[in-house]
Formats: sequence, structure tokens, C-alpha cells
Amino acid sequence: MANARLLVKRLKSVRNIRKITRTMELIATSRFKRAMDRATEAAEYTKKISEIVGDLGAADLKFSHPLLEERPETKKSVLLVLTSNRGLCGGYNGAVLRNTLKHIEQLKADEIDFSLEVSGKRGIKFLNFQKIDIDSSYTHFEDSPTFAEVDELGSRYVDDYIAGRIDRLDVAYTSFQTISRQSAVVESILPLSSLSSGSDGESAAGADGTDYEFQPSPQEILEEIVPAAFRAKLFKCFLDAAVSEQIARMVAMKGATENADEMAGDLKQQYNRARQAGITSELAEIIGGAAALE
Repeated sequence: MANARLLVKRLKSVRNIRKITRTMELIATSRFKRAMDRATEAAEYTKKISEIVGDLGAADLKFSHPLLEERPETKKSVLLVLTSNRGLCGGYNGAVLRNTLKHIEQLKADEIDFSLEVSGKRGIKFLNFQKIDIDSSYTHFEDSPTFAEVDELGSRYVDDYIAGRIDRLDVAYTSFQTISRQSAVVESILPLSSLSSGSDGESAAGADGTDYEFQPSPQEILEEIVPAAFRAKLFKCFLDAAVSEQIARMVAMKGATENADEMAGDLKQQYNRARQAGITSELAEIIGGAAALE
């Protein structure tokens, strides 16, 4: 019965692991629902403010904003990488980091000076292992990033772009489309698209025919709405990454729980067979001993 006792120990270990993975799956599901609500709300706001900026871009307005002006040549770039602080989320981090490595190689091939900023312990550890220099690292962005935390980064990027210290901002993260579809991307979010130049005026018609009236003036409105559009877009990147991480962890833990169930079933069968073999062996010994006494 030594083999049967070993199988009992293994079966107990698998069941304990199954409890852990099932609990992690439930936690990820709960966090996913909260992150999903935040990402959906931010998506609607970002979409609307982007539509307004796009309408202003299609209108004949004789003014612009530094964040909308594309540099004739990209000399200095910033690459922001969004990964998780914790593992056990399948291929979530791997997909983002593979895109990061490809983008870094492309920047080097184009001879563009860049600085690398990484959020998440997993990304920091991987890039350090790859011996890639990291200029700034962040570990305080958990699965519920706040706008104030992201705005601190966004304000610095806005100031650096306006001052000419950077010419482009790229973000490597996992974009959230639907519950069943997320994709790792590298997206340029600075500069924003340029506005068209034209005649002066205090009102304008957008691409869809919407008439805008500016109070107090178009330039003052633009100075507020363009940085707000950029900050909203950057915040959405963080929210997309957060909800995608929880989906990946939820799927990974569900798969681990199902594998534990399957393994426990196999071990139960092996135990039953070993126990049956032991009983059969004992019966054979008893029958053999009784026959020897006759």
C-alpha cells in the first residue's frame, strides 16, 4: 500500500493547489468587473473628446497647439512599457515585452535616441535580465490606477514635448477591445493629429457639420482641450492594460483549475486501482495460506 499512500498525498496536494487557483480565479473575476467598468467609462470619455478634437481639426481654424504639431524629424523618443507587478497571468506580459523588444530594435535601426520607461515588476525584471537600460521604472501602478497617478506622468510628457525635449511618445501595452479580444500593441500617442489652418473666427463647423461656438476664445479652448485629450488617452492605456491583465489572469487560473480537476481525477483512478490490486493480493495470500493448511 506504499504506492497508494503516495497517491493519497499527491491527490491532497493537487486538491490544495486547486483551491488556490480557484480562489485566484474568483479574485481576478471580481477585479476584472471593476476594471471593466472603469475602462468602459474612460473609453466613452476619450472617444467623445477625441471627436471634438477631430472636428476642430477638420474646421478652418487659424491656430494650433504644440501637442498637435508633428516634428519634421524624430530625434528623441520615449517608450513607455506597461506590464504587471504579478505573474500567473498567462502570456499577458510576454506579448507586451516581445513587442517592446521589436520596437527597441526598430528605434536603434532608425538611429533614434530614446529613453525607456517601464511600469510593472515583471517588465523591469525581464528587461534587466536582457541587459537593456531602463531610464525610469514604476511599481505603484496596480490593477486600479488612478487618474492623479497617471496625470503626473502625463503632465511631464506634455511639458517635455512642448519644450522640445522629446519628439514622440510610444506606449507598449495591451489594448482592450472586447472580453474575448485583447491585443498587445505599440501605439504613438504624441504628437496628436494636426489641426488644419484657415481663416480666423469664433465659430467653426466640424467634419460632421456640427457648429462650435467658442467662449471665451478658440485659442483658450484649444489650450485646455488638447492636453485633456492626451491625458485621457494615456489614462485609457493604463486602464486597458489593467483590465486585460485581469482577463489574462482569470483565463490562466481557470485553465489551471480545470487541469487540477483532471489531474485529481486521474490520481483518484490510480489510487482505486492500486487499492484494488492490494486487496486482490491480500485475498490471494489468504486463500493460498488456507490451501496450504488443508
